[in-house]
Amino acid sequence: MNPRLQSLQPYPFERLRELFAGVTPNPALAHISLGIGEPRHPTPDFIKRALTGSLGKLASYPPTAGGEALRQAVADWLVHRYALKGIDWKTEVLPVNGSREALFAFAQAVIDPSRGDAIVVCPNPFYQIYEGAALLAGARPHFVNAVAQRAFAADYGSVPEAVWRRTQLLYVCSPGNPTGKVLVLADWKEIFALADRHEFMVASDECYSEVYFDEASPPLGALEAATRLGRGFERLVVFSSLSKRSNVPGMRSGFVAGDAAILKSFLLYRTYHGGAMSPAVQDASVAAWRDEAHVRENRRKYAEKFAAVTPVLRAALDVQLPDAAFYLWAPTPIADTEFARRLYAEQHVTVLPGSFLARESGGVNPGVGWVRMALVAEADECLEAARRIVEFAGKL
Repeated sequence: MNPRLQSLQPYPFERLRELFAGVTPNPALAHISLGIGEPRHPTPDFIKRALTGSLGKLASYPPTAGGEALRQAVADWLVHRYALKGIDWKTEVLPVNGSREALFAFAQAVIDPSRGDAIVVCPNPFYQIYEGAALLAGARPHFVNAVAQRAFAADYGSVPEAVWRRTQLLYVCSPGNPTGKVLVLADWKEIFALADRHEFMVASDECYSEVYFDEASPPLGALEAATRLGRGFERLVVFSSLSKRSNVPGMRSGFVAGDAAILKSFLLYRTYHGGAMSPAVQDASVAAWRDEAHVRENRRKYAEKFAAVTPVLRAALDVQLPDAAFYLWAPTPIADTEFARRLYAEQHVTVLPGSFLARESGGVNPGVGWVRMALVAEADECLEAARRIVEFAGKL
């Protein structure tokens, strides 16, 4: 077996199962999970109809690059959503089977271990796929803390020059998981300057970009930032997905867009990797990308939940509304693992300890003493979970 597999840490939900081992939750209460970020709003019927209506196409092999209709739909959406001057659907857009698969595969395609001690820089806390992708590509992850004192912005100034010189890839997540932090133009200006100086690639994970609270202020995207700063897409790729936007996580549909030269090589990798998207999923994806009404309705539901839940939780926890995404990132009055375990036992509510989502860097683990709560269930269930959390925390 590949010895690099031994370097992988258990996934957060595996650690959560271990944490709950031997715990018998309160049998008088139904379970409410705020642990996993799995959208649970209903999938729009028109997407399901587009999927089932295209099942006759399953008799054909799909091209790895994706069909023209899908790539054009994504390109059109990007231009409209981010006010781009234009994007070439033939060379700057590539459909993928969900952003998670592509975020992992991307590191395997772009990291050159022959250059020595290759480094992949990641935010901290972070999505664990970044770490696993780096390790299995033969690189070493370097974690940059994003703490409350900096409004959860990654402290790139803390990264030594020796690390930047060996960096081949920087993962960025905006809106962030788990903090909900959205990068502003000044943040992107700093990132692009570092990428230009040290010639590394930037992979921007934007899978939460369509879950936000003000229709007039959508989160800034990396391609939009590059355009506003008067630059092209050199060394920059973005990853997006329909999972959160359209409530279709089981469809595994997303895209990568940006630097044409990078995508040309990534397409070659995916041709061997077997990364083609089902024709039926492509047709359903076209329907989803070309409709915004269901996305606005999705945002309305999240906005209502956050407006109802956040004030309730503030009776016991110092919780703030995030910039975007569907997580609340809350400090805990006791150890985050003890908080999660006791909450599960006493109130039958699952939250994810923040320490499971971060690594020690600079002598600290920035997830210690925090929990992530995913407001993905319907409003009544989320509000009931909030009441139970307040009751639990009030006894500590």
